[in-house]
Amino acid sequence: QVQLVESGGGLVQAGESLRLSCKVPRSISYITLMSWYRQAPGTQRERVAAISAAGDTRYADSVKDRFTISRHSADNTVDLQMNSLNPEDTGVYTCNVIAGSSSFPKNYWGQGTQVTVSA
Repeated sequence: QVQLVESGGGLVQAGESLRLSCKVPRSISYITLMSWYRQAPGTQRERVAAISAAGDTRYADSVKDRFTISRHSADNTVDLQMNSLNPEDTGVYTCNVIAGSSSFPKNYWGQGTQVTVSA
C-alpha cells in the first residue's frame, strides 16, 4: 500500500519553530489536495493546513499567521513551517493527500510524526 512519509517532528520550547516535511511517492498522480492534520491526546484529529493543486491554501484559525504550508515539485514534498509554537500545538501531525477524480477520490496517509511543545 502506498504510504506517505513524514519527518521533522520533535521536542521544542514555546516560541520556537519546527518544519515538517512529507514525502509523496511519485506513483500518486492527479493530486487534488495535500493537507496536514493534527491530533492532540484525547481529541479528534483536525486539519490544520491544506494546499490545493492550484496552490490555494487554507488554515485552521488556531494556526493562522503562524503556520505555512507549501508544496515542492522538485522533490515531491509538502512541508509545514510552524512558527511561534505553543503547548497547544502538541500532537501527532499526519500528512494526507487526496488524489484521483472527484467521483472516486483516493486518500493517502502517513504514519504521523510527534510534535511536543514545552511551556
